[in-house]
Amino acid sequence: MGFERMSRIGPCVSIFGSARLKPDNKYYQLATEIAGKIVDNGYGVITGGGPGIMEAGNKGAHLNGGTSVGLNIALPFEQHDNPYIDHDKSLDFDYFFARKVMFVKYSQGFVVMPGGFGTLDELFEAITLIQTNKIGKFPIILVGTEFWSGLLDWIKGT
Repeated sequence: MGFERMSRIGPCVSIFGSARLKPDNKYYQLATEIAGKIVDNGYGVITGGGPGIMEAGNKGAHLNGGTSVGLNIALPFEQHDNPYIDHDKSLDFDYFFARKVMFVKYSQGFVVMPGGFGTLDELFEAITLIQTNKIGKFPIILVGTEFWSGLLDWIKGT
């Protein structure tokens, strides 16, 4: 079902980040702005469909009249559909691996905002697939120098 529905959405960029950030957070606001610019440049936005940065990404796409996709995951806490997903573009997944396949297959790039383990999982999955030539190279943009600098230093040094 996921392949069938996602194959009709057109070119998109995925936005990843924390589910816990509130609308008054600078990264929530920045994610909303970035999503609007993505839509203004002819792309839709795919998120994990939940609250926080995911909601901000879908909100920016929705407010700018673009495609707004949510790939939800069944979790015992935190995850629920946000109100900015296009009604026909909300998909539910039971397993993270199936959901990550959809992100990688149907995105032309990733914008990665500050987040936790889920965000890191999605980021490192993409980097690993590129490194091992399982998928072609595509843009991965990390937003928030102060958040990502320690990780980038560790990657470069280790």
